[in-house]
Amino acid sequence: MVVWYLALRLSSLFGIVSMPTQSAYNAAKFAVRGFTESLRQELEISRSNVSCTCVHPGGIKTNIARNARMNDVSAITGTTPEKAIADFERLFRTTADEAAATILKGVLKNKRRVLIGNDAKAIDAMQRLMPTFYQRIVVDGQRMMRKFS
Repeated sequence: MVVWYLALRLSSLFGIVSMPTQSAYNAAKFAVRGFTESLRQELEISRSNVSCTCVHPGGIKTNIARNARMNDVSAITGTTPEKAIADFERLFRTTADEAAATILKGVLKNKRRVLIGNDAKAIDAMQRLMPTFYQRIVVDGQRMMRKFS
């Protein structure tokens, strides 16, 4: 019997697209993605029984936003850190249980990349269809948020 092992790496939507005020976080999550993709290829070349999957969660309903550094975001959007956190949390749609089920399903199918939530799927599609233009959309959206806050 052949036993398979999996190395699961947790990235983020910010490993697919970059966002203002999150430069260090973006860099770290892009690094996780690049490392995982490269490692998976190396393992496949060597015909290893170990594989890698990179997980990109969208907004998961957890307490993560309350612990996020939002001062930079509030400076750009013109809101208070508390309002920035509340706005951020409103975007979260996927429960932790739904995320876990999606990850497990992806692992069982030996997927290279697992996107968690419809927001992750939409952002991934946006980046694939508009690999650089999405940045203009983000900038314009941030400017509009600042104008109306």
